[in-house]
Amino acid sequence: MGEFSDRTGSRKVSGDAIKRLIPQREPFIMLDEIEASDDTHAVTALTVRLDNYFMLPDGTMSESGLIEHIAQSCSALMGCVAASHGVGEAPVGLIGEVKRFECQRRPQAAEKVCTTIEFGFTFGNVTIATGESRIGDEPIAKAQLKIFVQQ
Repeated sequence: MGEFSDRTGSRKVSGDAIKRLIPQREPFIMLDEIEASDDTHAVTALTVRLDNYFMLPDGTMSESGLIEHIAQSCSALMGCVAASHGVGEAPVGLIGEVKRFECQRRPQAAEKVCTTIEFGFTFGNVTIATGESRIGDEPIAKAQLKIFVQQ
């Protein structure tokens, strides 16, 4: 489905096109779409499904699933930036540290989680990123990640 749209500088991606931007594969893909992105920001979305790897018996996604969704949102932004600069393969990033993680509530099946990512300081192959996840207007989680990008 969706591809890049560079008329406004924003890139929208969905369906199988996401697999070109992130290194993760099923059953660990935690993104349905990248709604918008530029070189330092992205907005991603995931509709939570019962067959999600991170679902708990009570029908909610675990906190570790939210962290993984935020991390994959960072990965998607890195993939979009790489693609816009003509780099062939999506970069592989590793979570080096999770700081300031807060979870107000876990999403339930069928809820759409939208996450805003912002890249901050980058030095060499280390990037500090912040992510905030919402369901509608309700903030549900946020975190700061230190990401090491394999080169």
